[in-house]
Amino acid sequence: MKKLDSISLVLLFSIILFSTVAFTTIVRAKAQPIIQLKPKPIVEMQVKITAPELVIMSTSHEQFLNAMGHRESTNNYTVVNKFGYMGRYQFGQSTLKGLGIKASTEEFINNPALQEYAMQELLVHNKKKLKRYIKKYEGQIVHGVFITESGILAAAHIGGAGNVRRFFRNGYEFKDGFGTKMTSYMKLFGGYNLNV
Repeated sequence: MKKLDSISLVLLFSIILFSTVAFTTIVRAKAQPIIQLKPKPIVEMQVKITAPELVIMSTSHEQFLNAMGHRESTNNYTVVNKFGYMGRYQFGQSTLKGLGIKASTEEFINNPALQEYAMQELLVHNKKKLKRYIKKYEGQIVHGVFITESGILAAAHIGGAGNVRRFFRNGYEFKDGFGTKMTSYMKLFGGYNLNV
């Protein structure tokens, strides 16, 4: 019985020891703080990069046409003024005839495409007639007016190429039937980039 008791005791001691170690491990495992990695919040940064503002002295051909049309007729294709000038750009029959365009008043004011064609043709025609003056004076101040290609062509629209040449030669100031000075068009419509 002593033998059995000593085996029982060894067995009992082993069980107690194993239980203690196991319990301690379990307790320790439960007692250890659980480390959870939490991702740090992502901070979004929005960076707005703006280019320095560029001041461009010239604008587009289309803007020139809109400005010219607005000044002449408030962009009304069907208007005819008291002097008989017609459409968006206020063309006279003699100017149309000079461009080789044959159209009655009714045909002209009811055809916006024809009016746009006539304006483009007039710009091309006047540029050819005034090419020497554009090349010589563009970027200079002449008779108190800063000269640009678009300003010269606008002045030719209101006063004709001949009156523009007279302006450069001796400062002649043409005025239309309403008293509008040709040089006011040089100033008002200066600085546009034209596709002519």
